[in-house]
Amino acid sequence: MSTPPRWPLRVGLVGYGFAGRIFHAPLIAATPGLELVAVCSGQRDAVLRDWPQVTVTATPETLFTLPDLDMVVIATPNATHADLAITALRAGLHVVVDKPFTITLEQARMVAQVAREQGRFLSVFQNRRWDSDFLGIRNLIMTGQVGRVTELESRMDRFRPQVRERWRETDEAGGGLWFDLGPHMADQALQLFGLPDLVQASLARQRDNARGDDWAQVLLTYGERRVSLHCSLLSAWAGPRFVVHGTRGTIVKHQADQQENQLRAGMRPGDPGWGDDPDDMLVFDGADAPRALPAPPGDQRIYYAMLRDAIMGRGHNPVPPIQAVALMAVLETCVLSSRRQMALPLPLTQQERQDWLQAGP
Repeated sequence: MSTPPRWPLRVGLVGYGFAGRIFHAPLIAATPGLELVAVCSGQRDAVLRDWPQVTVTATPETLFTLPDLDMVVIATPNATHADLAITALRAGLHVVVDKPFTITLEQARMVAQVAREQGRFLSVFQNRRWDSDFLGIRNLIMTGQVGRVTELESRMDRFRPQVRERWRETDEAGGGLWFDLGPHMADQALQLFGLPDLVQASLARQRDNARGDDWAQVLLTYGERRVSLHCSLLSAWAGPRFVVHGTRGTIVKHQADQQENQLRAGMRPGDPGWGDDPDDMLVFDGADAPRALPAPPGDQRIYYAMLRDAIMGRGHNPVPPIQAVALMAVLETCVLSSRRQMALPLPLTQQERQDWLQAGP
């Protein structure tokens, strides 16, 4: 990494499905210092309609060998992440992998090792660290608004009773709701409280003809503190996004961040109103009425801006590999816990735990 990087960094995107089209391409294009120059996709016409200036390739390998490419973003089905990331790293590219990083802890460790050997930046797109709801409750927790936190509940509920024909809803490796939404909720918990002592999970298939899990309840134990993560595809009424209990009161955040809805509606990052959240946070502290506090605006562009700065030598990796490895340990252990119906510790080595602490939340 001794050679000074160019400005702007030239970025290739592998995959133009939901994640690539809705999140990555707009966020990359809206981040100064990054230039989207290539997309690998079988939907050539759709890509060029949205981004007429890019080169479209039919295979990832072709994209990885394009001249003057600096970084690639892997936004393909989960089971392909590890192999594509390794191939890109060995091609000399910095790599961003959409969540989940990989589908096994073993794969996560292997990809991280290749990044170390190649001397390239490797990062995972944990974009919901920059959601308005999470930023808001994190700030209230860190400033002691409810004292010492004793319990946190995080919910990401949907109502999609019909099983759709897509890889995310199958029983193939990396499919299912837990590997879809679990990485967001678990990563946020780790950012707030660090590595749990134990994890206990229950995964289920509740819809008719469901092939992959579509309901998950996970309990993370931190001494006497409890963190509950819940997601479902059969929740016509969604509960609060966050509920936080502490020794001085309770925080309730009802509605989720709006950036995904804004992107779906065609808004571009940075447009007027981008990331605004009209839903106040409520703080209950024994008074007759709760205090209503505004949620800060969300801005997932910060992830790409921080990664840009890290590559340019001006900052740190927003999601370093050790954090991705630790999160993969949580996701995998939850699957095993559900099968065994018991609480389990994380299978991280002492060195990985030390690396986690050094990386910091």
